[in-house]
Amino acid sequence: MSNARQLALLALKQVHQQSAYADFAIDRCLSRNPLDDRDRRLFTELVYGIVRRQRTLDAIIDRLAKKSATQQPLDLRLILQLGLYQLLFLQQIPVSATIHSTVELAKANRFSGLAGFVNALLRESHRIIQAHDSDPIAGLLPELKQDPTSLGIRHSYPDWIIQIYLDQFGWDATQALCEWMNRPPHLDLRVNTLSTSLNTLATAMATVGIHTSRVPPLPQCLRLSQRSGAIQDLPGFAEGGWIVQDASAQLVSYLVDPQPDEVIVDACAAPGGKTLHLAELMHDRGVVYACDRTASRLKKLQQNLDRLNLHNVKIVEGDARSFTQFAHQCDRVLVDAPCSGLGTLHRHADARWRQTPESVQQLAQLQQEILTQAATWVKPGGVLVYSTCTLHPQENEQVVETFLANHRSWAIAPPSPENPAFAFADAAGWVKVLPHEQDMDGFFMVRLQQQPQ
Repeated sequence: MSNARQLALLALKQVHQQSAYADFAIDRCLSRNPLDDRDRRLFTELVYGIVRRQRTLDAIIDRLAKKSATQQPLDLRLILQLGLYQLLFLQQIPVSATIHSTVELAKANRFSGLAGFVNALLRESHRIIQAHDSDPIAGLLPELKQDPTSLGIRHSYPDWIIQIYLDQFGWDATQALCEWMNRPPHLDLRVNTLSTSLNTLATAMATVGIHTSRVPPLPQCLRLSQRSGAIQDLPGFAEGGWIVQDASAQLVSYLVDPQPDEVIVDACAAPGGKTLHLAELMHDRGVVYACDRTASRLKKLQQNLDRLNLHNVKIVEGDARSFTQFAHQCDRVLVDAPCSGLGTLHRHADARWRQTPESVQQLAQLQQEILTQAATWVKPGGVLVYSTCTLHPQENEQVVETFLANHRSWAIAPPSPENPAFAFADAAGWVKVLPHEQDMDGFFMVRLQQQPQ
């Protein structure tokens, strides 16, 4: 039994018993129990992976055990999940080591009397996995049916999220989307071209053995092809040569299309990736007001401003819905609204279990309020961009359609063919990034413009 597995059990208990976010539980455990690089990677993979796949793992336990997962002590259920996850998704670990370490973990946590049960369940699971080599999960679960529950169990999502995807994309695309969202996330960098160039940074990465690739049509994006350790140790970080930002999030600032010497407001700015991008595209001229109501997140934004050596950003703490000081003062406004994150579930392992239809409804109301207030800041003829990282129409098209119905002087202004966002826009001007098609985070964005009176 490794320290990584025991520590993973501790982190998972915090997630379940204390409602801790997975990333917070991971950071807290590692701060108190340092691991070497190998165990650290295993620990992180186990916690994120098991949180993400918990519905599937519990369904398998229910099929193979006499008692359902919900009737077992929490620690025992988590120990079984740890073993099953390794058998199903970490094939690089020898089966004998997985089974032995899981049995020892049970013994070390007061389940010596159930060590035989743990051993038998994992061995039976392995036997079934071997018999279904091309699709190991298939033998461990009932036959897949074309309904949300079956698909939700298979890919570990709540039924309501599956239904949202099915309504928009159909059966085959929803399966592809669910599979994509269960993969480890890419690491994309946005190169600060005021400081360096893509070619220079790519060469620097190659000198330390890290291969990068371009992500068309994004002119500042480099994708790292492998895990890289601590990002602050990578070439160019200390010099402000780049920031981590997914490719699809980079599209938002291009859609805003800020120009030097303009006045821009980023209404929901923290942690600041898009704010910084706007400042770079303006060549650090003019002003970007970065607004957010969370002081700790704005502190992170200030740290990145200092690192990237940008000076045209002014931080404003507070709730954008109450701001009146920008009335009719802004050339462009970005509302990158708080949302359910249904386009980035691969990055936030527990988000699928934390959001509900009720929380989405509350978010949609908040989004509408922010968008309505932000519209008052724009000069006549100015631009307003609304974006989210969700794939829920209630937070996307419906918010914008309601806004347009109540504000007849505004209309959708599609991006020009020269704009990188144009590649993802439909005929109506909606810009949508679908992960299973474009291999980026799911995003929605639209550019609105006030029409002459």
